Amino acid sequence: MRFYKLLTLGLTTLLVTSCSETNYKFKLNTTKKTTLGKKAAIKFEQLKGEQIDSVQLYVNNKRVNTNETSVTINTADFGVGKHAVTALAFYPNKSKKINNSIEVLAKEAPAVYSYKIVNIYPHDKGAYTQGLEYKNGYLYESTGRNGESTLRKVELKTGEVLQKVDLDKKYFGEGMTIFNNKIYWLTWHARKGFIYDFETFKQLGSFNYTNSNQGWGLTHNNSELIKTDGSNKIWFLDANTQEEKRSIQVYTNKYPVDNLNEIELINGKVFANKWQQNSIVIINPETGVVEGVANLNGLRDIVAKDQTLEPQDDVLNGIAYDAENNRLFVTGKHWGKLFEIELIKQ
Repeated sequence: MRFYKLLTLGLTTLLVTSCSETNYKFKLNTTKKTTLGKKAAIKFEQLKGEQIDSVQLYVNNKRVNTNETSVTINTADFGVGKHAVTALAFYPNKSKKINNSIEVLAKEAPAVYSYKIVNIYPHDKGAYTQGLEYKNGYLYESTGRNGESTLRKVELKTGEVLQKVDLDKKYFGEGMTIFNNKIYWLTWHARKGFIYDFETFKQLGSFNYTNSNQGWGLTHNNSELIKTDGSNKIWFLDANTQEEKRSIQVYTNKYPVDNLNEIELINGKVFANKWQQNSIVIINPETGVVEGVANLNGLRDIVAKDQTLEPQDDVLNGIAYDAENNRLFVTGKHWGKLFEIELIKQ
């Protein structure tokens, strides 16, 4: 990919003309595309009209200038992704907003991983797996579809469901995570999540997500819930209020990675299933950079030898990690097998 030199090449221009009675005309130039860590340029110009009073420049609603009409920003401060650039021009009794953007790509291609199968365990073929987590020697799993969504405690070696609670049939269950002795469980389109007691599976409360459109995958760090919504965004929620506080965009060195589904935080990195891809992408949660990718199509092929799988539906979905013993588990929707695997960097 060819990258453009700052301030000279690679500038996009957005031209905005105000209403004819004021006879003002402006344009906003930005660096079109660059890589993480490089500088990017923003330049506001007035093409027509009397001198304006001032202009304010913003990136993702964060002010980046004082009195200047041209600035450079460090893309490392914003991470990868497509970032909104706004100029707000003020002139007598009026103001005008002009929009543009800067797209920031990862600096390097992601590392490629193969895998080794360590163990294979039985898994309930009836489970439309949405979320998976390992804790205290057991698997905890959430399943989806209206009228079929359940939260389960599962015996690893046998696949036996030891404890289960059903979700109201009007909801389509999605990902879940365990944090501070509570289970947080998402729904798909209802923009609503539920909170359960870890031991009893008794519902304790609910919460809404108002910034993201959907609920897909869920995990956590030491202080936040971490959520996907089927796009290339990852959301970070206050663990106490479940309010969506911020988000990052996920990118490789070439493009955004969307359809992020079930996720698990493993050794400081977000491991995510990409829906219908039978793969895992490894994401830096600070920058959104995809640092690794593992193609697990071979696991689906093994499952398909013993059962018929719907090509677009019964796909890889489910990542759990036993931190104490460094064990990684994966499965899929309606898969009759759950795999313990080791990822191997190529």
